[in-house]
Amino acid sequence: QVQLVESGGGLVQAGDSLRLSCAASGRTASSRTMGWFRQAPGKEREFVAALSWRGGNTYYKDSVKGRFTISRDNAKNTVFLQMNSLKPEDTAVYYCAATKPYYSGSYYYSDVYDYWGQGTQVTVSS
Repeated sequence: QVQLVESGGGLVQAGDSLRLSCAASGRTASSRTMGWFRQAPGKEREFVAALSWRGGNTYYKDSVKGRFTISRDNAKNTVFLQMNSLKPEDTAVYYCAATKPYYSGSYYYSDVYDYWGQGTQVTVSS
C-alpha cells in the first residue's frame, strides 16, 4: 500500500498563509500524479490542485488560482500545497491523493486517485 501523510494544517486568520505537506511512501511522488482535495463540513469533497508526474504540469480550482501553489520534492517524496491569502471559505479538511504510476488522464475527479492521506484540518477565521 502507498501511504500518504498530510501535515501543516492549523488555525489562521484571513489573509494568512499555510504550507501543507504530503509525505509519500517510497518514490511514489516521482511517478504518480498527485492531487489535493478538500472537504468542508456538510459539503462534498472537491478538487483543489494537482501536479502531473510527467512534465510537472499544475492544475487548480479556479477559486484558488493565484493563491495556492502545488509543488513536489521528489528527493524527499513529498508534495506541498502553499496556500496564501487564505479566506474563510478555504476552511476544510485537506487531503493528499495519488494516482497509480504513470497515470494519464483526468486530474479533477477524486475517483482517479487510488491512494489518500488521512487529512489535515485548515481553519481560517475572519
